[in-house]
Amino acid sequence: MEQNAKAPLATSYDGLFKRIQQRLADRVKTPFEIRLWGGRSFRFGEGEPAVQVLVNDRNGLAALGRFDELGICEAYMAGSLDVAGDMMRFVSLRRALNDSHPLQYLWRRIAPWFIGRIPVDRQAIAAHYDFPSEFYLQFLDPTRCYSQAVFERDDEALETAQRRKLDFAIDACCLKPGDRVLDVGGGWGSFTEYAGQRGIQVTSLTISRQSEAFLSELIPRAGLPCRVLNQDFLAYASEEPYDAMVILGVMEHLPDYPAVLRQFQRLLKPGGHVYLDASAFREKHVKPSFIARYVFPADHAYFCLHDFLTAAAKTQMDVLAVHNDRHSYYLTCKAWAENLEAARDEIIRRWGDALYRRFRLYLWGSAYAFFSRGMEAFRVVLEKPREV
Repeated sequence: MEQNAKAPLATSYDGLFKRIQQRLADRVKTPFEIRLWGGRSFRFGEGEPAVQVLVNDRNGLAALGRFDELGICEAYMAGSLDVAGDMMRFVSLRRALNDSHPLQYLWRRIAPWFIGRIPVDRQAIAAHYDFPSEFYLQFLDPTRCYSQAVFERDDEALETAQRRKLDFAIDACCLKPGDRVLDVGGGWGSFTEYAGQRGIQVTSLTISRQSEAFLSELIPRAGLPCRVLNQDFLAYASEEPYDAMVILGVMEHLPDYPAVLRQFQRLLKPGGHVYLDASAFREKHVKPSFIARYVFPADHAYFCLHDFLTAAAKTQMDVLAVHNDRHSYYLTCKAWAENLEAARDEIIRRWGDALYRRFRLYLWGSAYAFFSRGMEAFRVVLEKPREV
């Protein structure tokens, strides 16, 4: 009797995993195993599994059965699913999943019209950046730079590659001691400290409370000729123009390119430079629903190079250089994800398992997106022409 009572459930499992097998055909090459809470397991693909998906309860099983990327991410964050093995190979399974949530996309696009651009920006920044600064320092390198490094070799240390990028930004903007620079989105003081130590006067803009607090402590402690202001870039005004602007990984939060370019022209001296770097998609406003809901909400939009260059072409700004950093950003995210894994116990102890799981998905998913050419990354240098 007991065996017969279990038979319908076993039959439903068999049906589900047959559908999974059909779904994976010709889409996913990664061999993996799904193991249920009762011990039963199913293998997919050829060879030893590189990944093991552990189903801890019926909610996890239901999430798998819907083939919805967002639902599977939510089940993982809730602990209904676990992952063992190669996380890069796990996130590659997204090729077989759906990710269609049009109402979420629609609200993200229209929210600035109803609420206002600046309030929406503040809400979005707080949602990602206002965790305690110590959390981010668990996976960032000692430069604390939260955008792509510039690698010359795959086996370089992340810190070495980040310092190369910071040097590039200073050189690209032709900066020297005494120059005034606007650092848009100061983060954890990566550029502010690096340039300030060279006698460059940096005004660091941020709308993150945690970032403002971190910079307010860093600047006097390190004796930097710098300051921090809690102001939105698009609303910022200065009586004296700047020699340069540096925007590290913040263009994703500034999707109104014409407005951004107008600020470049207002705030720069003639002959002044802009250095920016960003993660990018080839279509503007495209991003996974998991990222839109749990990582970068509101109308955060990955940088779209051709849209930006089209907008720049309608101004007097000159585009001096564009560099493709896709592989470097893959290596950067991979290093961050590995650092996060190494700090797992400390992160869970201090900030909880859900936050660790959220960033584990985010960082490994981003690494895979760059590796698989699903995402791009660029450095761009611009100049405001001198008066003739």
